[in-house]
Amino acid sequence: MPGSASKEVSLKAIDVAVEFSGLRALDGVSLTLSPGEIVGLIGPNGSGKTTLINAITGQVPLAGGRVLLGDRQLSGLAPRDIALLGLSRSFQIVRLFNNMTVVENVEAGALAHGHGLREARARAEALLDEFGLGARADDLGGNLSYGDKRRVEIARALAADPSFLMLDEPAAGMNEAETETLLHKLSALPKDRGLGLLIIDHDMGLIMRLCDRLHVLAFGRTIAEGKAADIRNDPAVIEAYLGSEAAHA
Repeated sequence: MPGSASKEVSLKAIDVAVEFSGLRALDGVSLTLSPGEIVGLIGPNGSGKTTLINAITGQVPLAGGRVLLGDRQLSGLAPRDIALLGLSRSFQIVRLFNNMTVVENVEAGALAHGHGLREARARAEALLDEFGLGARADDLGGNLSYGDKRRVEIARALAADPSFLMLDEPAAGMNEAETETLLHKLSALPKDRGLGLLIIDHDMGLIMRLCDRLHVLAFGRTIAEGKAADIRNDPAVIEAYLGSEAAHA
């Protein structure tokens, strides 16, 4: 049977530090993600956004701090074990099985979390329809456009019925219309599925409209967190990332 977190518990990174060859990529970062909310993780390139998701999901070891799911410590667990507890993610660089069909790619997400073959196929087909990819079900993953690959990866992450979903630049490679469709789809996920959504993206239009609150990193440290309207006018954020034009947009 697939394992998943209770929909009532929160996911917490507490004073998380990560080092690479003695250099601190993250230094004392704390973030909480609760069921039913959308949090945007933003900051300049190299600020530690992907590293934080990697730390939460067990892809990189911690040099300090801890990650908790409710009262359960995730720090030190293998990525697969963390995934089985209800955490799903996408990657900055799309990771599809190019020689498998689209439906098989999504099906793999459900199978990896303990669903039987029949249920996994049903989940995959339903998710592809939900993301407008039903007609591409039998195409090879490698033959899709970059934007479609992004959608398939999100569908695969959802096939495990996660309690927390972390998306790393899901709108990358999408045109304006595709991004708008994705925004509406993502905005409905917390309510429809009761999950917490953490999203990294450089599309500030998407982030500002989608997220309940924002967490801003620069040089591996938190420089601001709060509601989007407050963050866009924060002097430290403007200087580090958004720029004056974005602040007055």
